[in-house]
Amino acid sequence: MQRMSEPQPSLLEAAGRRIAYHHHPGRTPGVLFLGGFMSDMNGTKATALERWCVARGIAYTRFDYSGHGASSGSFEAGTIGAWLEDALAVFDRITQGAQILVGSSMGGWIALLLARQRPGRVAALLTLACATDFTEQLLRPALSDRQRDELAREGVTELSTPYRESPYRIGTDLLEEGRRHLLLDAQIAIDAPLRMLHGDRDEAVPLSISRRTLERYRGADTELVVVEGGGHRLSTPRQLALTGRCLEELLSKISAEA
Repeated sequence: MQRMSEPQPSLLEAAGRRIAYHHHPGRTPGVLFLGGFMSDMNGTKATALERWCVARGIAYTRFDYSGHGASSGSFEAGTIGAWLEDALAVFDRITQGAQILVGSSMGGWIALLLARQRPGRVAALLTLACATDFTEQLLRPALSDRQRDELAREGVTELSTPYRESPYRIGTDLLEEGRRHLLLDAQIAIDAPLRMLHGDRDEAVPLSISRRTLERYRGADTELVVVEGGGHRLSTPRQLALTGRCLEELLSKISAEA
């Protein structure tokens, strides 16, 4: 539901889907926020980063994947490939110039996939509780025998989550198509600077996922910041301030090297 003070999003037609987004023009490198699994662009981190960027005159874009938030489509029909296509459409058609990708949870994985395809315009990456390969590393192993049977028989099953009262439904395609985009079994061929924030008490995505991602990352300019006491959301005022400091450091580095 839209907040009363929230303007209606713009819509982008991409592959037969309507992708909702908000874009603020400004100086580059701009910032593109990529949200997490079953989250939307009106979340705390997305809107806090918008205020941070707008206050500094930095271009900023946030959007909803298909099947999320204000975008069209069914969540249970979604796949990593389709959500990557959504991100690429926004990146190519809405943003201009160099961009810093800020990816939260699943958005970290999407950011890495996007950066591989658009190396010329991705100036840096900042991930928050990065969930690289989560369909294979986290979702698939967590399925019960009953859920596996439901997927095989009906093509969908329900998963409970601590972040909402009702379970969400996932389809077989999410798991199977996700295998086409796995990164942790080989070198991640990206050279842009990478900063990763991950809480040591993350209840959804273990810190080891960010550590493994960093080990596979080809670029030399990397840093993993372990947030003491941090859970999965990383959205307290102190954690948001830390995100801002990391972003400021990346912007200063890019400016100095320009």
